[in-house]
Amino acid sequence: MCGDATIHTALGAKIAAQAARYHEVTTSPFGPDDEIGMLNLLNDVASDELLRRVTGLPMDLSVDYFIGMPSWQAFGDPAFQIWMTHTPAGNVVDDVIGVGDEENALVGYSSDSISMYTHTGTHVDALNHFGYRQEIWNNFSQDKHLGSRYWKKGGADKHPPIITRGVLIDVAAHEGVDVLPASFVVTPALLLDTLKKQGVTLQPGDVALLRTGRMQHWPDSDSYIVDEPGIARDGAEFLASQGVSIIGADTAALEVRPSLDPHNFHDVHTYLLAEAGIPILEIADLEELSASGAHEFAFIGAALKIRGATGSPIRPLAMALA
Repeated sequence: MCGDATIHTALGAKIAAQAARYHEVTTSPFGPDDEIGMLNLLNDVASDELLRRVTGLPMDLSVDYFIGMPSWQAFGDPAFQIWMTHTPAGNVVDDVIGVGDEENALVGYSSDSISMYTHTGTHVDALNHFGYRQEIWNNFSQDKHLGSRYWKKGGADKHPPIITRGVLIDVAAHEGVDVLPASFVVTPALLLDTLKKQGVTLQPGDVALLRTGRMQHWPDSDSYIVDEPGIARDGAEFLASQGVSIIGADTAALEVRPSLDPHNFHDVHTYLLAEAGIPILEIADLEELSASGAHEFAFIGAALKIRGATGSPIRPLAMALA
C-alpha cells in the first residue's frame, strides 16, 4: 500500500494484480466477458464529485501529429503520414466531383487522409496489445478471438470515456533534474518516496502518470526514443497493487529501455496488460502539468472507438482541483 492507505477487502479482491501469476494471463475478477480490466473501477459517482472540485482551465497532455514526429519504428511499424486527397486548385484541374469548372472554382474544397501505427503520439495500449504465448487478458485466445484483421476481444473500442482522479508522480522534479538519465530505473522505493514528498497517496481507479522529463527532448527522435528511463516490473507491480486504472508516462514505452529481463523485451507491458489488466498511456506531455504543481487533478480522456485495435490515440486533459 501507499503510505497509510488501506484498500477495503472487497475492493482488494477486484485488483487483478493480487491474483497475478508470473508469465501467465490473469482471469478477470470482473467476470468471463470482461475486456477492460481495471477500468472497471471507474465510478460515475466519484467522477461527479471530482468534477465539482475542478478549478481553472484544462491542461492538454497530448502531442500533435506531424510528418517526421518521433514514433515507434524499431519493429518495422510505419511512421505517421498525412496527404491531401482534395485541394481547391486540384479540383478545378481534375473535376473528380463532376460539377464543372465554374462550381469547382467557387467551392474551395480541401480534404486529407492519414496513415499511422495505432501506437503513435499520445495513445493508450489496450489489453490485447501484449499477452503470453497465444493468450491475452482474461484468457481470450488467438484461436478463438483473433480474426484475420483484428482481435475480437480486448480492443481500444471497449474502453469507456475516462473521468477520474489523476496523480502525477514527478520523479524528475523529485530527483532535482530536468530529465532523468538514459535507462534510469524508477524503483518502487523511489515511487513511494516521490508520492510521500508530494503529499499524495494513490487510490483505486486513479490514473497514475510518471514524469521522467523526457518530453523536453520532443520532437527529436534521436534523443526521445532511445534508452528511455522508466519503471521495471517491480515498479509496475507496486503501482498495480494500488488498484490504479491506467498507468502512463511521458515516454514512448513507460518501462525502462532496454528491458532488465533478458527473456522478455517488454516485461512491463506483458505484466500490466496480461497479468494486471491495466491499460498503458504513453507519450503524454506532462511538462505544463508539472510546472503547475498539480500532483492531484481531474483526468479526462477517451480512446477512439477503433474496433479491435491494440491501441488508440487519446487526447487527455488535466484539470487542477480545489
